[in-house]
Amino acid sequence: MPRKDQGWVTFQASEEERKILEEFCQSSQRTKTEILRELVRGLKQYSAPSISSSTSPEQVQTKNLEFEIVSPKKALKVSSRNVLKGIVKRVTTGSINTEITLEIVHKVELTSMITRVSAEELELSEGTEAYAVIKSNDIVIAKD
Repeated sequence: MPRKDQGWVTFQASEEERKILEEFCQSSQRTKTEILRELVRGLKQYSAPSISSSTSPEQVQTKNLEFEIVSPKKALKVSSRNVLKGIVKRVTTGSINTEITLEIVHKVELTSMITRVSAEELELSEGTEAYAVIKSNDIVIAKD
């Protein structure tokens, strides 16, 4: 059973809400966890009202939060099965190429050289989410 002290959050959703989430996950090719994390990260822009012990419930004002999850008009489908989600850690722009470093998990990074134009079109900047799509027909392991 998930425990709060392990970072798990559980909540109940109506049948309609679950259906909406499932359909969005399928159309965007993302997991429920990815979608919900994106929503939670969007909360950073809102500050919670400060509540003191003398504040009555009537005095607490809340904002109506609106979320917009941007998904492509047509979901991107690729034949590669090695698709790793990460956070852009470094962008080193040259005159022709740009070096992009993604952190996949803590201290595990992948670096790729792409054209400067591609980096601009993808709007890659430090802190944004991106995917490493790896396509290889052969992997060679070597040892001294």
